[in-house]
Amino acid sequence: MKISEKWLREWIAPKLDARALADRLTMAGLEVGAIEPVAPNLEHVVVGEIVSIAPHPSADKLRLCRVNVGKNKILDIVCGAANAAAGMKAPVALEGAVMPNGMKIKKTEIRGAASSGMLCSASELGIAESSEGLLSLDRDARPGMSITDYLGLDDTTLEIDLTPNRGDCLSVAGLAREVAALTGARIKPPVVKRVSAKARRKVSIKLDAGQDCPRYVGRVISDIDPAAITPLWMKEKLRRSGLRSIHPVVDVTNYVMLELGQHMHAFDLDKLQGAIHVRHAVENESLELLDGKRINPEPGSLLIADDRQPLALAGIMGGLSSAVSDTTHHLFLESAWFRPETISVRARSHGLQTDSSQRFERGVDPELPARAMERATALLLAIVGGKPGPITEQTVRRHLPRVTPVLLRADRIQRLLGMAIPPRIVENILARLGMKLKKSGKNWTVIPPSWRFDISREVDLIEEIARVHGYDKFPSRQPRMAMAARPVPESDVDEPRLRAALVDRDYQEVITYSFVDPKIQAMLDPGVTPLPLANPISADMAVMRTSLWPGLLQAILYNQNRQQTRLRLFELGRRFLARDDDLTQEYVLGGAVSGDATPEQWGAPRRAADFHDVKSDIEALLALAGMDEEAQFRPVRHAALHPGQAAEILYQGQQLGLVGLLHPALQAGLGLSQPAVLFELRLSILQQQKLPVFRDFSRFPAIRRDIAIIVNETTPAQAVLESVRNAAGELLVNLELFDEYRGKGVDSGRKSLALGLTLQHSSRTLNETDVEQVMAEVMSTLESKLGAVPRQ
Repeated sequence: MKISEKWLREWIAPKLDARALADRLTMAGLEVGAIEPVAPNLEHVVVGEIVSIAPHPSADKLRLCRVNVGKNKILDIVCGAANAAAGMKAPVALEGAVMPNGMKIKKTEIRGAASSGMLCSASELGIAESSEGLLSLDRDARPGMSITDYLGLDDTTLEIDLTPNRGDCLSVAGLAREVAALTGARIKPPVVKRVSAKARRKVSIKLDAGQDCPRYVGRVISDIDPAAITPLWMKEKLRRSGLRSIHPVVDVTNYVMLELGQHMHAFDLDKLQGAIHVRHAVENESLELLDGKRINPEPGSLLIADDRQPLALAGIMGGLSSAVSDTTHHLFLESAWFRPETISVRARSHGLQTDSSQRFERGVDPELPARAMERATALLLAIVGGKPGPITEQTVRRHLPRVTPVLLRADRIQRLLGMAIPPRIVENILARLGMKLKKSGKNWTVIPPSWRFDISREVDLIEEIARVHGYDKFPSRQPRMAMAARPVPESDVDEPRLRAALVDRDYQEVITYSFVDPKIQAMLDPGVTPLPLANPISADMAVMRTSLWPGLLQAILYNQNRQQTRLRLFELGRRFLARDDDLTQEYVLGGAVSGDATPEQWGAPRRAADFHDVKSDIEALLALAGMDEEAQFRPVRHAALHPGQAAEILYQGQQLGLVGLLHPALQAGLGLSQPAVLFELRLSILQQQKLPVFRDFSRFPAIRRDIAIIVNETTPAQAVLESVRNAAGELLVNLELFDEYRGKGVDSGRKSLALGLTLQHSSRTLNETDVEQVMAEVMSTLESKLGAVPRQ
């Protein structure tokens, strides 16, 4: 929230400068993120009154103005503004003034005519980004008066970052209450008097959705002046709060919102038909909003409607069909209380975040609508005139928030804060916060004010006492705690070891969002239905991930778009699987590799990382867990992976993970410029380390035998290795696949594999008969199970 310091000081004047006030608010939980001047230094810029205007003799678009700048001093100034007119009052930069853009004002000649200053627009003064023509000042502006003094530009704005529970501070009134509680200064709010009705006209109000809108206040104001303009003082306060002036009626409703915290809406009465209905949307309704966007409200969305059509998305944005304009003569004003949950859900579902929804979804004082109506009526009568009708109010009290008394115990305060706070200080703090107290012994029964809907528990009151009393007043003590070493089973492969192993292999860790784009999720894991979010942050973060791959691929794409071509990323995180009305959160290790296999160097040619490079990385992790000998890689079909380069990883009959090249169609669909290899491992299995068992080294010689066999092209090498291990038995101490060949001497559709077998006995020397028996068993098994034949 952004607010003018001067505006705040109209309500309350603590004896603190802007910096000290900001520090006090920040220490109390209302963080002031910035303090900025509202305008640059405008020395030698004064109020001027154009006495007369004459055409420039040498330029059609320029005019010669005689300008009164005070003390009966008349200056000749050449001006090109189209809105310059005799009798108009506007800012004048005198000789010696330095404008915000660095231009220094001096006497000069423009197309042969003398000019002794410059008539200024708002943008030339640095108080608006753009403007058309001169800044027109109000009639009370006195020629010669400093423009800084007249516009009150010796001011700063406070930009306050509020937490979601402090919606009561989204107004000058709310901040003034807070400052009063923190400093003890007295609040001087503007007097809001009841405006008597001058006309009988009113609009009937029907609360068809009283549970979502239990209070609605309306009023008709007839015969306003459509030519009226917003006074400069109001425009300036709006500007300093980050809002632009739109229309006098809209400006007044925005002003009341900033001042009191109650968002209001104004309808053009002539565009309404019949009664006002606060109801839920039904099927096939349409509404064009003020921003020009046409929506089809979901059934159940809260609407403001008349007898004919929807008029506004309640508490979020008005409709274009009933908006006020320069031809509006009669108004219907709305001031209501909407249930925060209703506004929050619908604002997000329609992708709308407005000043109105921001306030209503955080919570607005349910006692405020009638007071805001009286304040807005008084301001409108002063600015646009008109005849107010009677206030019409409809209330469903059972659906209004109920203030519940809270028991506050003195011993509980001391236990939570670590120090005793005297009862008189506790009572003084709570009273300054607007709470009603009833003491009973050492305890109090506390009734929070209607605007503090975030206070419902004893701990909430204690938090209020602590922050108003001042966190800096609490003594600093070293925490006492008993520390006990937690034994970690030796069989656990902890996360730091896994991270270190991957970093050693040139990977970088990333952390991605658990919320992912449902379209990408469906592309990568089409067989699994993800859990949708009820209130997603955005449309591309609408479901919970069922795999780490969506986030990893988004990270790959993000880096590729920034000229990073060699990427090796991994992530440790949870995936979320909906099973039988339950949500399973499984911890997994995922990775994505794209680009060159090794950094560019002179010793080897460049080549892209492939399936086998990543498989090697996975085998290193399996070796860390002692699973490398038993783990098996078997071909698998997966929608996200290349059909010929994908494998599932099995360990003791369980699926440990997946690895494979991203499907080329998905690579193109995601916009990746290079192929990517993906893997994902289940940590619940990977972290169950198989502890090594010591065996004496054999003192007897080992014997190696090499064989070359021919098998079908489709026979996996894994199947060959498993068959050899099973056939060779305990004498086999090492097995290597050292060659694969296709070509001359090998039939089409077949391949040659060369294997090295190392045999050794633990208690004796093997003889030739032993070795031949093992090799014969190996060849017999390969021939019978895989159809292998020896290569001649």
